[in-house]
Amino acid sequence: MSNKPAFKVLAVDDEESILELLKYNLEKQGYDVKTATDGIAALDVARRFRPDLVLLDIMMPRVDGVETCRQMRAMPEMQSTFIVFLTARSEEYSEVAAFDVGADDYITKPIKPRALLSRISALFRRGNKSKSQTPQIAIGDLTIDRNSYTVRLKDKEIDLPKKEFELLYFLAQHPNQVFSRDELLHHIWGADVYVLARTVDVHIRKVREKIGDDYIATVKGVGYKFNEI
Repeated sequence: MSNKPAFKVLAVDDEESILELLKYNLEKQGYDVKTATDGIAALDVARRFRPDLVLLDIMMPRVDGVETCRQMRAMPEMQSTFIVFLTARSEEYSEVAAFDVGADDYITKPIKPRALLSRISALFRRGNKSKSQTPQIAIGDLTIDRNSYTVRLKDKEIDLPKKEFELLYFLAQHPNQVFSRDELLHHIWGADVYVLARTVDVHIRKVREKIGDDYIATVKGVGYKFNEI
């Protein structure tokens, strides 16, 4: 048995054999594990269990994984919870939909336990690192609060999904510094997560739609930077 701290993990899948596989391997590594077989049950368990990480299937009865993730992200107590999709669906639109509702990672089945455990460990390491970062950044009319995962522009609160928030927060931490798409993918999605480089462009566009074009500048042929206003 590992000496890792007992992080709490909620595994959600409508296939009992997959849940058994996940539960066995996670508990073997010292994680505290709860399971659910559909989205509605997962939301109920999440409210009571308050997991540090959720492993979530997309195709489920009653409420699918994307909608389950959306509702979890609406819970104040789930703002900092890691959510990882485990799914047999490999279409790009499914991956985009997952990240749009706040997923931290997207892993296609069949599940490889050792690789999965490595990805989970990487997420928790990233989470520990983020705790040492400045909790609030105020630049111009924009205030970014990492503790509450909120963004305010003047007196208006702006709703950003988790990845959009983390992208904005990271850039704001390094004003006037230019980052390439690959660098942003590494810092925000992690070295172990495979997503397309244009995912960054999509997220930047969505952030600009909400906070305006003045804060994030495109450096042609290089990447993006945050402007000090």
